[in-house]
Amino acid sequence: MERIMRSVPIMALAMLLALFAGCASTESSSGTGEYIDDTVITTKVKAAIFNEPTLKSAEINVETFKGAVQLSGFVNSRADIDTAVRVARGVKGVKSVSNDMELK
Repeated sequence: MERIMRSVPIMALAMLLALFAGCASTESSSGTGEYIDDTVITTKVKAAIFNEPTLKSAEINVETFKGAVQLSGFVNSRADIDTAVRVARGVKGVKSVSNDMELK
């Protein structure tokens, strides 16, 4: 019985390590923490675009993966594209901005 009681903490530690390993990120997927960070960045970029009076936020899609923001959608002018990219780059946590927006 004593032997079993000594192995319980070891088993608990092994399970905890396995849990953390399951939450780790890989090159093609985000870990739990990174996913939450990306969601926050996406929300902040969308809010910044929404608060920019010259842009129509409904026309611009925002996706984030490991801090890299991708903007897509259809906009009215090259100035709108430049403004959206500038606004996105100004958001804290954004590592890079990929522009996939197109003119209508």
